[in-house]
Amino acid sequence: MVLQKEFVVDQEVPLVRANGFTDVSIVIPVFNEVESLPELHKQLHAAMQNYPTTWEVIFIDDGSRDGSLQALEVLAGHDPEHTRVVALRRNFGQTAAISAGIDHAAGDIIVLLDADLQNDPADIPLLLDKIDEGYDLVSGWRRSRKDTYITRTLPSNIANGLISRVTGVHLHDYGCTLKAYRREVLTGFRLYGEMHRFIPAYAGYVGANITEVEVNHRPRQYGETSYGLERTVKVVLDLFTVKFLLGYVNKPIYLFGGFGMGLIGLGLVGLIYLFIRKYFFFGSVADSPIFFLGIVSLILGVQSIFSGLIAEMGVRTYHESQSKPIYNVRYVIRGDQMNEEPDAA
Repeated sequence: MVLQKEFVVDQEVPLVRANGFTDVSIVIPVFNEVESLPELHKQLHAAMQNYPTTWEVIFIDDGSRDGSLQALEVLAGHDPEHTRVVALRRNFGQTAAISAGIDHAAGDIIVLLDADLQNDPADIPLLLDKIDEGYDLVSGWRRSRKDTYITRTLPSNIANGLISRVTGVHLHDYGCTLKAYRREVLTGFRLYGEMHRFIPAYAGYVGANITEVEVNHRPRQYGETSYGLERTVKVVLDLFTVKFLLGYVNKPIYLFGGFGMGLIGLGLVGLIYLFIRKYFFFGSVADSPIFFLGIVSLILGVQSIFSGLIAEMGVRTYHESQSKPIYNVRYVIRGDQMNEEPDAA
């Protein structure tokens, strides 16, 4: 048979959907994992063959250079019923690969999984059972990690605590790729940078019902990890973006205005102090560095407030021009019927 390849480039392209209805789509980003792919595919079949649902696995080749794409083509040729391959033109990164997989998935439930065999495919039915209980998002928790503690586990634990505190969505293991989602909680936002790890925070923002389960974590069998301590820096920087998008994107005046009011207050305190000192102790005003700092704080504070007002106008234009609501609907009850509605954000 001739295997039809699908390519996604960094521009808008028509999405390719599988024929028919699929319950579960397993999305796996792949970058230079040629040795692990045959065993991974075998374990996926073992995990899902007796599970009472239709399923597909979508491998996203993220510009691999070790023959992973050719290995995936062979797997898809041998298992056309369940296996699909999306080949990216170059290495766009894990977040972009996950986004491409979600866009091409046909299932109502989407499971994310790493390709390095450290995630155990046998845990997928455990996550799906939790989805059946009514949860919108089920996160894997690698309680017993098999990674180097100093360079991987410790920074990850610190990041997990920081993300949980800042976003208000408390999970033990944001970095575990193994997660299951209802499709509707993945709509309404785009993924950039290292944003895939923040999907639970976005889902929590729209009211998703979230839980976590302990999953098996295995030592890496093939190759070497491409992540190090520098990834923690990227996560922290992306966390600033997430906090702004979740907390202030619809009311930026609260952020800019609050910062501006703080600067104005700081400047006024400094100037009042100088004038009191001059009036009672005959001290100099203009020669003091506090005078210049106070003036600068006042100017920056006013500028920040005006920046917030401009941002407010931009947000209003965005929502009103696209008739884009500022709320998300889970379902609507009409009489004795409950109808699901697509989320909007």
